[in-house]
Amino acid sequence: MADPSTYRPAPGAIPTSPGVYKFRDAHGRVIYVGKAKSLRPRLSSYFQDLAGLHPRTATMVTTAASVEWTVVGTEVEALQLEYSWIKEFDPRFNVKYRDDKSYPELAVTLNEEFPRVQVMRGAHRKGVRYFGPYGHAWAIRETVDLMLRVFPVRTCSNGVFKRAQQVGRPCLLGYIGKCAAPCVGKISQAEHVELAEEFCDFMAGRTGGYLRRLEQQMAAAAAELEYEKAARLRDDIAALRRAMEKNAVVLADGTDADLFALAEDELEAAVQIFHVRGGRVRGQRGWVTDKVEDIDTPALVEHALQQLYGGGTESVPREVLVPALPEPLGPVQEWLTALRGSQVDLRVPQRGDKKDLMVTVQRNAQQGLALHKTKRASDLTTRSRALQEITDALELDSVPLRIECFDISHLQGEDVVASMVVFEDGLARKSEYRRFQIKSFEGQDDVRSMHEVITRRFRRYLQEREQTGEWAVPEADEGGPDDGPRTDDGRTDDGRPKRFAYPPQLLVVDGGQPQVAAARRAMDELGIDDVALCGLAKRLEEVWLPGEDDPVVLPRSSEGLYLLQRVRDEAHRFAITYQRSKRGKRFTAGELDSVPGLGETRRQALLKHFGSLKKLRAATVEQLCEVPGVGRRTAETVAAALASRPPAAPAVNTATGEIIEDVREGHAPGSEDEGVVAGRTIESGEPK
Repeated sequence: MADPSTYRPAPGAIPTSPGVYKFRDAHGRVIYVGKAKSLRPRLSSYFQDLAGLHPRTATMVTTAASVEWTVVGTEVEALQLEYSWIKEFDPRFNVKYRDDKSYPELAVTLNEEFPRVQVMRGAHRKGVRYFGPYGHAWAIRETVDLMLRVFPVRTCSNGVFKRAQQVGRPCLLGYIGKCAAPCVGKISQAEHVELAEEFCDFMAGRTGGYLRRLEQQMAAAAAELEYEKAARLRDDIAALRRAMEKNAVVLADGTDADLFALAEDELEAAVQIFHVRGGRVRGQRGWVTDKVEDIDTPALVEHALQQLYGGGTESVPREVLVPALPEPLGPVQEWLTALRGSQVDLRVPQRGDKKDLMVTVQRNAQQGLALHKTKRASDLTTRSRALQEITDALELDSVPLRIECFDISHLQGEDVVASMVVFEDGLARKSEYRRFQIKSFEGQDDVRSMHEVITRRFRRYLQEREQTGEWAVPEADEGGPDDGPRTDDGRTDDGRPKRFAYPPQLLVVDGGQPQVAAARRAMDELGIDDVALCGLAKRLEEVWLPGEDDPVVLPRSSEGLYLLQRVRDEAHRFAITYQRSKRGKRFTAGELDSVPGLGETRRQALLKHFGSLKKLRAATVEQLCEVPGVGRRTAETVAAALASRPPAAPAVNTATGEIIEDVREGHAPGSEDEGVVAGRTIESGEPK
């Protein structure tokens, strides 16, 4: 625990200008980002007596080891920079949102020659009209299915559209009247664009005039005794009314607004948003926020606005209705106006229909918070208990909030690989997983492999710290996920911070005494003495500590043991996935790459058709000819090539002595399916 007075800036060193500041811990990782209208009084407030600070703020300043700031010109610039840094560094003590997913929207691609109606997610594109967002994609498809009866705009992909143009026949929707079939010239390009624009007008809320026009046409057809036409118009009107009923009318036509509501307690807050477009509720979304800092309702509203609109995936409407106004209001309103390109009315509704709708949104927020607490109460308690049990059992100085686990995988000593998985606060952080290819030797020597991978992980860590003064990421190895090209300043080329900017509190290896000793030796050679280490042996689920002759035995019902098992099993799964991919490439190359005249496409077609090399080798020339793209001459060449060489030695399960098939029947080599032994699926038949 650090003393804030050790890194407090000198008096007068902090400017009084607007700016953004960052607190870093002892390893250089950004743990908090904030903004201020005047930096000096804001930062000075963090260095008062700890007894006068909020408990979470006190934890933050004692965890931090340094503070730095950046001066900007205006509060709007500070708001924008704060948002970008929070997204970039993911600080531990900032407000955490658990809902970063992109919600589906109904999109009409008016920028294409023949506009298309489809479901889209993510950033908005120029020239595309969007409606929503919706809570579920199926809700959009139900609405579109009803609308296509009246507005038969094309919904097919570009590939389907081009094929229909080539063959001169429309798809099924064209035959059943749910597409105007511009692909075959049933309507012109201009008529189809007009149809798409009418679809957009109706979705935007201008429905009254169109329905009245259809009713007049229906009455006229009935008066002229054209009953079939009148019946079709009647059904069209009914379909449009059903589509309208899916979005209840809540406000006057033409109203575009987003309504925010909050339900909060001391630890968490639930955010609920209703999207009103054309006077109708077009979509709803919500998320739960961890209040890891001392924050009030106006600040929560500001963070919610940043979360929703800052990424550029959500359009800003004319009105934004909130339960409390951010303080100060001006910069936030100016920022929203700049995003929209015209004036945005950010306010708290006081009376009328909008106030009534806010009550409904608030009720949904309260229900969301209650439901979240019901689901997470036991989960939070269990994770906390698991971490505490591990701390007590291993006699650690602090709770291991970050755990890294390593596992070695190979098949009969070939294609040796290693995996590294990361758990933070008892939850997997898959974005920080890494995988390694063991290059120095081949063979069934897990101890040497473990020593190598631990050495490589911490050697790169120390090298980067020495070069840049920062704690940096271990090098991603061949075939593993990477953060992008590295630069010499400890960042990737696109400006993001490197992963693994600080070491784990606990390092877990998959194995017993030998693997733990190898990992300890690697860390001692590099001078790493502040990371706790243990191993988890599969056979009896014993926890081994360095230098101990007897294991630590946790009760089978222990939540701490269960967490260690989950970490170990995840590392095992990740390593096997990588090893399978390398094995599949080797199997393919070893048998078929040398066959003359056989390219990659036909090799894959053969493997897919027969499912395994064993069945391919047993196939006749006539059976080979049944594969698409394989003629008789090629089939004879393949059969002769496979017959002229002996079959590869089968893999053997070292634990049981049983022969392992390459792949399950019907799947190509390298697939994600498990191996089979004597027709049954086994775990031990996979790579170690």
